[in-house]
Amino acid sequence: MSTAINHGGQKPKRKKERPPAKERPQSSGGATLIEVGDAREFRLFRALDLNRNGSISRRDFEEALTREGLSLDDFRITECVASLAEHGMSDSISYEEFSRIARPNILLIERALQGNMVLPDFEDFCTDIRRLYKETVDHVGSLPDTLEGQGAVADYIPQLARVDPHYFGVSLCTIDGQRYSMGDTDVDFCVQSTCKPINYCLALEERGLDKVHHHIGREPSGRGFNELALYKDQKPHNPMINAGAIMACSLIRPKADHADRFDYVLKQWSRLMGGEKPRYNNAVYLSERATADRNFALGYYMREKRAFPEEIDTESRMVKTLEFYFQCCSIELNAENMATVAATLANGGVCPTSGEKIFSTETVQNCLSLMYSCGMYDYSGEWAFSIGLPAKSGVAGALMIVIPNVMGICTWSPRLDPVGNSRRGIEFCRRLVKTFNFHNYDNLTGQSSKKDPRLNRILAEAENVQELIWAASKGDVGAIQRLATRGIELNPPDYDQRTPLHLAAAEGQDRVVKLLLDYGIPPNPRDRWGGTPLDDAYIQGHTNVIKLLEARDGERGDVQSYASEVDPAGAAPMVETDMVVELIWAASKGDIRAIQQLVARGIALDGADYDLRTPMHLAAAEGQRLVVQYFIDQGVGLSPRDRWGGTPLDDAIRHGHHDVARLLEKHGAVTGKKIHVPT
Repeated sequence: MSTAINHGGQKPKRKKERPPAKERPQSSGGATLIEVGDAREFRLFRALDLNRNGSISRRDFEEALTREGLSLDDFRITECVASLAEHGMSDSISYEEFSRIARPNILLIERALQGNMVLPDFEDFCTDIRRLYKETVDHVGSLPDTLEGQGAVADYIPQLARVDPHYFGVSLCTIDGQRYSMGDTDVDFCVQSTCKPINYCLALEERGLDKVHHHIGREPSGRGFNELALYKDQKPHNPMINAGAIMACSLIRPKADHADRFDYVLKQWSRLMGGEKPRYNNAVYLSERATADRNFALGYYMREKRAFPEEIDTESRMVKTLEFYFQCCSIELNAENMATVAATLANGGVCPTSGEKIFSTETVQNCLSLMYSCGMYDYSGEWAFSIGLPAKSGVAGALMIVIPNVMGICTWSPRLDPVGNSRRGIEFCRRLVKTFNFHNYDNLTGQSSKKDPRLNRILAEAENVQELIWAASKGDVGAIQRLATRGIELNPPDYDQRTPLHLAAAEGQDRVVKLLLDYGIPPNPRDRWGGTPLDDAYIQGHTNVIKLLEARDGERGDVQSYASEVDPAGAAPMVETDMVVELIWAASKGDIRAIQQLVARGIALDGADYDLRTPMHLAAAEGQRLVVQYFIDQGVGLSPRDRWGGTPLDDAIRHGHHDVARLLEKHGAVTGKKIHVPT
């Protein structure tokens, strides 16, 4: 028997959907004729056309994009949004109009509507972020109002001491440009030490790896960030501490006019932010310069040791370099801007919101390596151990966190802990990696108990279940043994409470049945209909399996009826693709949004799984009336037969979902042919 997931190494080829020249949706509101052009465009339109009446609204279109984390002011969909603005929020948009509106930005729109962004369940992820934000506020707010408790605002620079200590914002930007913000994310703050990774990248791009690291080391210092100390070969330990950051500044256009050097850095920040303009706080610069005795001491110490490059050949050039460094620290932006900068690093140097490549992949790799080991002041070792992500903190309260190939995050809260990191920022990140498998080594074994937002929620929930059921139904003993050694539960039920033992018994896989029983799997799990594995073995006539199960106290269930024979013409077509499994799980949970995404990806709505169970069966069995109505409007067959001859109407009646049963009967659904279970 075939199944819903192919685990043989390659995805089975799926027949390309070719819509007819004329599509006649069957809906309660009457048939609507649509002239179909491009098949891919049609799938996207059909996904938004919930009632299949041949039109969608501007509101539905815009909400579909924003649900996926795309802002309507995203420059990548500018043409689309401008065309949509020509319509009222509830105005009907035909298929032809949809095609004209979407085509200028079709690839990004397609990815969004299909749920193929890096975070496919963006709304669910944002729900978790809101929870973590509130938990952080509540937790830190309940601590004593001391430096060791809630933290204290930096006061060695007078201007920073005047910032409201209650500010707290969290902003994120994925490598696909999905964005979300909570709290005070539109309030400007000084970048301070979070400029160090950027200046290091600029130096690498301009001078190359060998030249930069001829003057700057790449080892954690084990000392304070402003310690008056150099590495063994008379150079700063790394570019994430003050001495190394000053040295990195000396390598950025050292012979250019002072104003031109700083203007160049501002332009690079703008590119990293996707075209937004950074601000500059001259008062902070003056305040910082006036309190910079230690940094001046570091400059003179490195000059004494001849650590600077040859271009810094006079005292005045060294002083200009220090002033340039103070200016870089006094750049201002907000958490949303900084999240985009972090996302650019997460995306290998390509800004997600502009598509422009700012840094080479090699530059970003080197920068993230040093952020990981040296970016959090005296907390860097503990951070790498417990959080496990590249990051850089600043005494203005910002944390720039990079999750490679996923997203950038910025937290901003001015209250600092004793080593100079944002107290709330650290606490938020602790909770973040406790919830999600973002730590660098969370997936070392391929398994994690944490959430992985990079995976589709429904597919992730079904993945292990389907893999085991597939292996059990095919008799793959080795695969089950490997899953067992990885600590995978061996008896998880699917949406019908069918377990691997049920399927092994139904398919006569006696070796698998014995293996599962030897692993201690209970012999009598009940499926949706009260059936046990022994029932399946009896129904299919698998004598060896019957003997095995009865020898291990296997019992017959209280299932009352099965079909004597399933007419192949009445059964739904088996489709070997994980999208069918995803669709069935989505139908069982009533997740219309997930179903829309699958429609946009071209999935047929009437495929079946290993038991010939269809999405319509599961929607009816779980009483998901809106999904059943959606399937009816989409022209899905009303009475497909499962392995036992049961139809969706049978499921609705059996589980007491009378409103669903009436809906199905209204549209002509029928019950299946039944007989008593053979003994």
